[in-house]
Amino acid sequence: MKVELIAHSPNPEMVVAQSAKLCYSPVGVEEIAQGMTQEQAENFVEMLTGLSHVSPIEHVSFTFAVEGVSRVLTHQLVRHRLASYSQQSQRYVRLDQFEYIVPPAIDEIPEAREKFIAAMEADQRAYDELVELLLKKHEEKYLAQGLTAKQAHAKAEKESIEDARYVFPNACETKIVVTMNARNLLHFFNLRLCLRAQWEIRQLALEMLKAVLPVAPSLFSKAGPPCVRGGCPEGKMTCGKIQEVREFYGGLHEK
Repeated sequence: MKVELIAHSPNPEMVVAQSAKLCYSPVGVEEIAQGMTQEQAENFVEMLTGLSHVSPIEHVSFTFAVEGVSRVLTHQLVRHRLASYSQQSQRYVRLDQFEYIVPPAIDEIPEAREKFIAAMEADQRAYDELVELLLKKHEEKYLAQGLTAKQAHAKAEKESIEDARYVFPNACETKIVVTMNARNLLHFFNLRLCLRAQWEIRQLALEMLKAVLPVAPSLFSKAGPPCVRGGCPEGKMTCGKIQEVREFYGGLHEK
């Protein structure tokens, strides 16, 4: 998995602090900014994250480039609807050798890993064979319509791979760009950093948190699963590792 923060709002904590203070100030943002240091902005934002007044943090956003993840992960990720996504298309990109993600639990058992890889290789063969069969059919159709050989091949290949892709598994590797504002990102961390979250999206959330902490440490000072800030909301389904989780995120925020 590769996660890179490729863009973010400039000076995000100053923007959030100025936006929040404007709600209670008789003067404008320009005057607020003149009387506010970076340290004051950071302290104010850290206080703000512990209150219910969270709308000001929607004014800043963060964009991540994510690679080396599975379609299992992105199916979960796009359920966070208040975000923007751009994902590599299997309709337009022909996968002559698709990459795949092996779950750690499978990777640890030689027999399981062997069966898993055999299934991936079978999917690739089926995809390649389906592409060729469909390509021949569609090329003949377009040539009969009077297209040139080059035109017929281009249109036929797109139609072929968009149907052949149905044999690819959820393990298929994909790439995606994700943009969230800070409020939605904190909500994402709250849900997906919990130890009960699926392992791959939990790993993604952790890498995203590590990427934004150097940029906006005060804004994300309380980021983590719910038990970092209070009790576990999972009831009987709790992982029972609250202290261990708190120590981990406490150490992460101190770095």
